[in-house]
Amino acid sequence: MKIGFFGVSEYEESVINKRLPDHEIVLDAQQIDEDSLPGRNDFDILSVFVNSKIGEKEIAHFPNLKFINTGSTGYDHIDADAVKRAGILASYVPGYGENTVAEFTFGLILNLARKIYPAIDRIKETGSFSLEGLRGFELKGKTIGIVGTGRIGRQVGEIASGFEMKIIAADPYPNKEFEKKLQAEYLPLEELLGRADIITLHCPYNKDTHHLINAKNIKNIKRGAFLVNTARGGVVETEALVKALKDGTIGGAGLDVLEEEGDIKDELNFLASPHPYEKELKNVLYDHVLMQMPNVLVTPHNAFNTDEALLEILATTLANIEAFINGKPINLIPGVK
Repeated sequence: MKIGFFGVSEYEESVINKRLPDHEIVLDAQQIDEDSLPGRNDFDILSVFVNSKIGEKEIAHFPNLKFINTGSTGYDHIDADAVKRAGILASYVPGYGENTVAEFTFGLILNLARKIYPAIDRIKETGSFSLEGLRGFELKGKTIGIVGTGRIGRQVGEIASGFEMKIIAADPYPNKEFEKKLQAEYLPLEELLGRADIITLHCPYNKDTHHLINAKNIKNIKRGAFLVNTARGGVVETEALVKALKDGTIGGAGLDVLEEEGDIKDELNFLASPHPYEKELKNVLYDHVLMQMPNVLVTPHNAFNTDEALLEILATTLANIEAFINGKPINLIPGVK
């Protein structure tokens, strides 16, 4: 089969070629979307990552396409309805690097709590060792609200337990083992928002979680609490977040994801596009406001990025492709089976 890997790094090439020796392999660092389609279009299989967008236009570009793999746990960049209409199967990586993302989450939490980044930046930029404005707070005894207790959320709970934090959680499917082991308390989301000192988001992005944190319920957040998002940008309504940060409802935020991060990465094309959608453009502007706010830390969707996690992603990606080739597909995206 002809297999195109897009968004790959150099370290992946030897592993891929060794694992799939009997197939025609094309490796390309570029991502795929309607404005960036590869010249070659005869692939039977595509493997992409989160920065690619696969919908009707992209699928139509590949007339021989039979299978798509995304090397990510989130699959909101894959149009499941378009894939299903085209009679194509699609797989994802259901779990990887829960330690990786959970540790990064606590990196953001510790930076917010102890103002580590501004302290380092002050010395590098000004040479000043002044402590003014750098007083933080301990995590011990504070309440962490974990929204989504899948693999990553549960690992965040394990780390929080090590800091002797009180753990509350919100999830439509409570995990009894997690609840018992860590003495966690499951609550409705609205109650969690009002009790947590730190709120951290670990739910998938879909139509049910779009703007899960929004202009209406953000007012229920315990005044001065901190918000951390290493899930997906669309889980939080950007405009509501900016306003809550400005009026002190939220004391600070650590964001590894932004609602329109794809457009920020390619702003020239986005702004030059005919008739840009007003809401998306507005969110891009709000994202810039967030990036400049002193009580906000923004990182470039980097929580997954460790050697261990990337090797696990690659291993699952190749297993998904091999399973499809052998007629026994695994890890299919819900909605396209």
